[in-house]
Amino acid sequence: MKRLIFITLILVAATVYITVKYFNNLNTSGVHAGNIMRTIPDNAAIVFEFTNEKSFYDIYKGSTLLSNLIGEQKINELDTVRNVLFGNPALSSFFTGRNVFVSVHPSQSNQVELLLTASAAKDIDLTEFDKLAKQTKTGMLITPLKIGEKSGYNIYFSALKKRFYVININGNIFSGSFSKDLITQNANYRPDREKRAFLLLPDQQNANSLANLYVNYQHLEPLFKQVFKNGNTDIFKPFRLLPALAALNLNFKNDAVMFSGYTNIENEKAGTYLNVFTNQQPVVNQLKDLYPSTTAYALNLSASDPIKFSADLTTFQANAGLKQEKDALFAKIKTETGLNLTQEFAQLLGNEFAVVTTRYQEKIAIINVKNGSKLRPFMVNISGMINDDIGQFNYSKLPFFLLGDAFNAFKRPYFRIIDNYLILANSIKELESYNDTYFNRKFLNKTEGYVSFDNLLAERSNVAFFINFKNTQQILKNSLNDDFYMAYKNNELSWKNFYGASYQFAATDKNFYTNFCLLQNQPDTTVSKKLSEKH
Repeated sequence: MKRLIFITLILVAATVYITVKYFNNLNTSGVHAGNIMRTIPDNAAIVFEFTNEKSFYDIYKGSTLLSNLIGEQKINELDTVRNVLFGNPALSSFFTGRNVFVSVHPSQSNQVELLLTASAAKDIDLTEFDKLAKQTKTGMLITPLKIGEKSGYNIYFSALKKRFYVININGNIFSGSFSKDLITQNANYRPDREKRAFLLLPDQQNANSLANLYVNYQHLEPLFKQVFKNGNTDIFKPFRLLPALAALNLNFKNDAVMFSGYTNIENEKAGTYLNVFTNQQPVVNQLKDLYPSTTAYALNLSASDPIKFSADLTTFQANAGLKQEKDALFAKIKTETGLNLTQEFAQLLGNEFAVVTTRYQEKIAIINVKNGSKLRPFMVNISGMINDDIGQFNYSKLPFFLLGDAFNAFKRPYFRIIDNYLILANSIKELESYNDTYFNRKFLNKTEGYVSFDNLLAERSNVAFFINFKNTQQILKNSLNDDFYMAYKNNELSWKNFYGASYQFAATDKNFYTNFCLLQNQPDTTVSKKLSEKH
């Protein structure tokens, strides 16, 4: 009996030991990731995390996917750092198998700069770099560097004819960048323990993930101001204002960049337009099937409960200081037409409404309504009719107050009701163009490449941004800063090699489940067939 009790105790002890060991190992990646990310300057907008091991690089070997995403110059620089510096036998044992964090920062030189941050697998003495500096034919010239209290190295890569700066941030954590300004900023950075710049993944999810993407939405605005002339673009604008943090996992596909995960609202900060949609349930997206074939980019919004959406929007606008202006406008409409427009419109509003920008920079609003015939008398009452089908609103900013910020481009728009859709545009010509699109079925979903892209998207969402790069090219030419547009247009590897991108929010527990998809252009099978026939 004593022997049985003894054996049982040993088994229990072994079980406890294995369990503790397992969870300690599981927790290491998540906790360690948090420690490393706290050393990254908090003006970073995006952080990409991956494991520095052969299996990760083999996945994308022979693929241009990441090169098109990052750009030819940046990918060559990162490859040189990986192969020449950290791939050198003197350092490889310290950094192989370690998670690397590539963060994206705005810079004073009007460029987008990258910072690499990683921890060594074991304590590494800076003299290891000194030993490496003494080696010959390494492709590097290494000299000591001191920035404030931080020590590091200035590394000149002969293949790139460019300097790379490495500093020891803390303990076994190292950072590096081709930007002297950024590495100096990092050396002098003191994290605020009370603030968090990024949302961390749960430990188990981090441990099992191939790669992760972290986003601070409000930090996207400085990047957009550098990339676009005067920061003047409505591309992705509602997301750039959102007080939220995202942590997304990579879903591997050989011809697409796909991430999914959660966007958590920072409730201590003032809400924005997109916050209104957190109180809804995800809706099956159908309006995208009505996008014209000339669509450059579009924002699709969905509300499972349009009446609640209208009430929440009113509260949001009141909190934004718009109550007096809104009340005065609708009181005027009530006096002049007898309509309680806010209530009547909410009763007839359907589940989806979208704003589409075409390649010609036309703005078209497509609003699903429950009954177009019932809506028509209200629209006629508040408009001056041009003919039997087209009218122009008599009152300014109605779309903005009825549907929110996304409709701010329509001050006193022209309208037309087609079936159960209210169509808005800023000119009669644009309305007639969409009328032709609708009745002659000239939709984006009839064009080459769209079906492959659409098959990758989530079926339901509350907020969905879409961009078609081919149709957006002229808009990018007009709005991108010259250096960025030339890189986009002329580099063999760039975003022009992608068909389109989509960013989707689906409301869940007052936050958003998030899907990001970026699909590479499909090979031209017609050209391939002709070439094979010639040979």
